[in-house]
Amino acid sequence: MQQGGADILELGVPFTDPQADGATIQKANEVALKFNVSLKNCIDMIAQARSKGLTIPVVLMGYYNPFLAFGLDNLMDASKAAGVDGFIVVDLPPEEGATFVQKASTRGLTYVPLVSPTTTDDRIKYLSANAGSFLYCVSVTGVTGARGSLPSDLSPFVERIRKNTDAPLAVGFGISTPDQVKQVSDIAEGVVVGSAIISSIDSAINKSPEERAATLQAFIADLKKGVSSRAPKAKTSTKSTVSIPDISNRNFGEFGGRYIPETLVDAHRELEEAYNKALADPSFHEEVAFYRKEFIGGPTPLYFAENLTKKIGGANIWFKREELAHTGAHKINNAVGQAILAKRLGKKRIIAETGAGQHGVATAAVCAHFGLDCTVYMGAVDCDRQQLNVFRMNVLGAKVVPVESGQKTLKDAINEAMRDWVTNVRDTHYLIGSAIGPHPFPTIVRDFQSVIGKEARAQMLEKAGKLPDVVVACVGGGSNAIGMFHPFINDKSVELVGCEAGGEGPDGMNSATLTFGKPGVLHGTKTYLLQDAEGQVTKTRSISAGLDYPGVGPEHAFLKDLGRAKYVAVTDKQAMEAFFEVSKTEGIIPALEPSHALYETIQIAKRLGKGKDVLVNLCGRGDKDMMTVARLMGVKIT
Repeated sequence: MQQGGADILELGVPFTDPQADGATIQKANEVALKFNVSLKNCIDMIAQARSKGLTIPVVLMGYYNPFLAFGLDNLMDASKAAGVDGFIVVDLPPEEGATFVQKASTRGLTYVPLVSPTTTDDRIKYLSANAGSFLYCVSVTGVTGARGSLPSDLSPFVERIRKNTDAPLAVGFGISTPDQVKQVSDIAEGVVVGSAIISSIDSAINKSPEERAATLQAFIADLKKGVSSRAPKAKTSTKSTVSIPDISNRNFGEFGGRYIPETLVDAHRELEEAYNKALADPSFHEEVAFYRKEFIGGPTPLYFAENLTKKIGGANIWFKREELAHTGAHKINNAVGQAILAKRLGKKRIIAETGAGQHGVATAAVCAHFGLDCTVYMGAVDCDRQQLNVFRMNVLGAKVVPVESGQKTLKDAINEAMRDWVTNVRDTHYLIGSAIGPHPFPTIVRDFQSVIGKEARAQMLEKAGKLPDVVVACVGGGSNAIGMFHPFINDKSVELVGCEAGGEGPDGMNSATLTFGKPGVLHGTKTYLLQDAEGQVTKTRSISAGLDYPGVGPEHAFLKDLGRAKYVAVTDKQAMEAFFEVSKTEGIIPALEPSHALYETIQIAKRLGKGKDVLVNLCGRGDKDMMTVARLMGVKIT
C-alpha cells in the first residue's frame, strides 16, 4: 500500500462485535479472529513492517474493549515502541476517553476524533479543539462499506465543518473508486478507503502472497490517480490533545457511560433531554400510570405460593406475578414508556432487539397501539427456539429480521439493531429492551420497570405486614431484576439476590456474567462481560433465550461491587427442576428465565426456615417455552 501511494495506513484491530461496521469489515473481523489475530499481533505487525521499510504513518483502528483489556499504559508503550502513530477508536467519544487521550498524548501518539453528519456545530468545535492531527469525517449516517455513489449533501457537510474548525479533514465511508476519490479530494485533505481495500484483497485470496501484494498495490495506485489537483493543501493541526474534560456519563460508580459511535451522540443527548423534560411533566407520569392500569393490567398480583411453601417446609414464598401483565412478561412496562417517549421525540419508526421474544412482542404490541413502524432484530437461533413469539410479532404487524451473524442470539441481535440505528438515527428510536446500553438507557429502563418493585413492596406490607427478608429475580441484561430491586435498595434488612444463567455449569458454557465475567465495554456501556484475555466477547449458552447474553446492566455491576446485591449462577438442569416443581405444585407454568430465580428461591426458603419471607419476580409465563421444553423431553408437538 505504501508503494501504491497510500499516505497513511489504518490497521484494524479485530473485535467480536463491530456494531458500527458493514458486512465487509464484519467478515474481516471474523476471519482475523478465526486465525487468532490479537491486538498484540497487530502491534507486532507494525514493528515488523517498520523494520522492513515502512515509513508512512500508521494508526490503529478498533473498538475500545480490546484496548482496555490490553491495559492502556501497556498499549501506549507497546504502540510507541512499535512505531504506531495514533488511534481511531470507534466507540470512544472524547467524553469517555479523557484518560486514553492523555496517556496517548504524553507518548506523542494521536487520538483522531470522528465527526458525522449528525454532529452539531458546537460539538464540531469541541472535537476540533482536541484533534491532535486531523478529523475523521464520516460521510454518511450508516455503517462502513463501499457504495455506488457519494451522498448528495457531502459538500455542504464539509463546508459546515470548515466553518467550525481549521483542522485537516479526512472523509471516509463508502469510497471505492478513483472518481469518488477525486470528488472527495476536491474538498478535503484526506480520503479514507477501507472496505474496498478488503474486497481487493479478497478478490486475490487464492493467489500467492506476492500476487496478492501486487493486486493491492495496483488498486491503491489506481485510487491515487483520482486525487484532485485542486485538493486542499495538507496542514498539520497544532491543537493540544490533552484538554478533554472528564465529563463521562458513568452514573453507577465506574460502570455505565456512553461508549458510542459519533453518529449516535446527538440522539442520546436528545433522548436524555426529552426524558428529563418528561420526568418534570405530571401528564407524562399520568399517561404511563394509565397504561400500566388500562393496557398492561397492573398492578399485577402478589401471590402467596402456599402449596410450594408447605412442600418446601421453610420460609414463606411469594410470587410477584408479572407474568400476568399484557403480552406475558414485564417487558411491556418499558415498551409502553419508551413508546410514549418516542412520540415526544417525533420518532415514528421503532427498532428493537429480542432474545426470548417477549420484548419483541411487547414492542410490537405498543407500536400497533400507537401506530408506529416496528422492526425487531432476533438471532436466528432464537427465532427457531421461540417460533411462537416470532409469529405473535408478525400478527401484531412487526417486521422480524433473523440475524445470521455471530452466535445468532441476543448479543448479535443487539449488534444488528445498533447498525440499523446508526444508519437511520434521524427518524428512528431504538427501544432497548433491557437495562443495558449507553446512558441514559439503563436509567430509563430501570425507571419504567421499577413499578414492579414499588407495587411488590406495598403489597408485601399489606399482605405480610412486613418487608420480605430476601428479594430474588433472574438476571440476563437485568431489567426485571433492577425493576424489582430498586425500590428495596435502601431497605438494608432486605437481601437482594440475582440469578444468572449457569448454562452447563462452571466447567461448561454459560451466561453468568457477574459470576464469571470481568469489567469491560460492550454495546455502549462499561459493565461486567464474559470475555477472554484479549477483550474478545466469548460464546455463551443458556436454555433460556432471554438470559443468553454475555453482558449485564451496569447498575447490577455497581450493586455487585458495592456488595448490596448477591449474584449466583443457576444451571440449565436446576432451572428445569424448578420449572416442573412450580408447574406441578402451584399450577403456574413459569418461563425458563424466572425458573432460574425460582430454583434459588426454593434453596433460600429451605435455608431461612419458617417465619421468614422470600419474594421472587415471576417475570414471564411459560407459554413461549413449551416447544423448547418439549424438545428436551423428546416430545414432538405438531
